Amino acid sequence: MIKVVCWNIGGKINRVWDELFGMKADLALLQEVRRIPSNLPNNERCDPHALYEPWNSSLLDRWPTIVQLSDRVDVQWFRRVVPISEVKPNEMAVSGIGTVAAARIESQECTPFIAASMYARWILPHPTTYTKWTAGYPDGSAHRILSDLSTFIGSHDPATHRILAAGDLNTCYGTTNDHPRDLPERGSSIFNRFLDLGFEMVGPQSPHGRMAEPPPSVLPPDSRNVPTFALYARPENAVLQLGYVFASRGFHQTIHTRALNEIEEWGSSDHCRIVIEIE
Repeated sequence: MIKVVCWNIGGKINRVWDELFGMKADLALLQEVRRIPSNLPNNERCDPHALYEPWNSSLLDRWPTIVQLSDRVDVQWFRRVVPISEVKPNEMAVSGIGTVAAARIESQECTPFIAASMYARWILPHPTTYTKWTAGYPDGSAHRILSDLSTFIGSHDPATHRILAAGDLNTCYGTTNDHPRDLPERGSSIFNRFLDLGFEMVGPQSPHGRMAEPPPSVLPPDSRNVPTFALYARPENAVLQLGYVFASRGFHQTIHTRALNEIEEWGSSDHCRIVIEIE
């Protein structure tokens, strides 16, 4: 079994890395990374391309990355390049700044697969557009991520590829009302497109995580969402799920997820950790 941690570390530098290294996981899919520690423990390796391609650091204030945490996995990172029609075997064309990182994962524990760390950054509407969205909208970034991940899909049959994609989509699954920072139709288009591309959402959903009490008014009564984001890093007030895990249909049957969103296990970021186990 391979143990993966998905975590938006919220730009934190100190405690989150100690908490991450203490989890005894094999792989980490991180978002909102600002700096990689210079003194990584033994067996830990980080994406060597994270800070350099294809945009300079003045544009890349926070980025997603993939970290190898044990020698039970071998990580072959893809170097990000600007969108072009043909890439080299060790490259991946990426259309959004700081939105996705991907790597090929090999292990004696399971068949090789592609892992992707996703971060749907907020994008402000055009200056000529009237809006009340002070933060912007995330679905533009999410759809760019899906377009970029499509490079690893070359058949209508999901069994021909094995992709694990997890991260912070900044979107609440299944909203029914006009959320102040979301349009339900635009949010649902993200999850529908995952399905269209042969992905299944594998959580986390209740009972594999604590549900908000009371549940947010923007969700239907039968929602199984588990909050993964806590405003001002106060987990007792967490109500919205923004982090999700997807896997290629068929591959998803070997994957189990759980949100570490109990108050005492939340961690030092404003986002909780998501544990992913691959049989």
